[in-house]
Amino acid sequence: MVVGIAFFIGAFIFASFVEYWMHRLMHASPKVGERHRDHHRRNEGQGVVWEFRDYVKGSAIAMLIPFLFSIPAGIGWLSGALVFAAFSAYAHQLQHENPTKCFWMKMPVHYVHHRYGMWHHNFGLAVDWWDHIFRTYKPVEWRAEAEEKMPPRGYLELRWW
Repeated sequence: MVVGIAFFIGAFIFASFVEYWMHRLMHASPKVGERHRDHHRRNEGQGVVWEFRDYVKGSAIAMLIPFLFSIPAGIGWLSGALVFAAFSAYAHQLQHENPTKCFWMKMPVHYVHHRYGMWHHNFGLAVDWWDHIFRTYKPVEWRAEAEEKMPPRGYLELRWW
């Protein structure tokens, strides 16, 4: 039980670390970032389910490796990775459609990353920890007229498909 919980937490943190660095890589590499540049042009998420699918597809092998060591470690790691993928897919879509609902961050970093064309700052999607640690966090006064004009919506009122 303790092993599973430790691996769950480890996977959640590690997945957030990988997400941060993959996002940075997409901004640094023309080849890796080709699809990502289109995402910036459109400035929209593809829906929570499709974001989740891409996260899982891109990391499926890494999600299964701990099973080689033990079943509890594998279950914990897989669970932590899947929970982070679901949370990240939701957070990504939420920041595109309803950034004022990102209560767990002082500033919705992915939203301002897009809104202010921050090619070198605010790479987090679901969390802003790594931006703080690697000094890519750039605070801005983000609540302006555009955000105040957004119609009030609930936490689940966003594109799921």
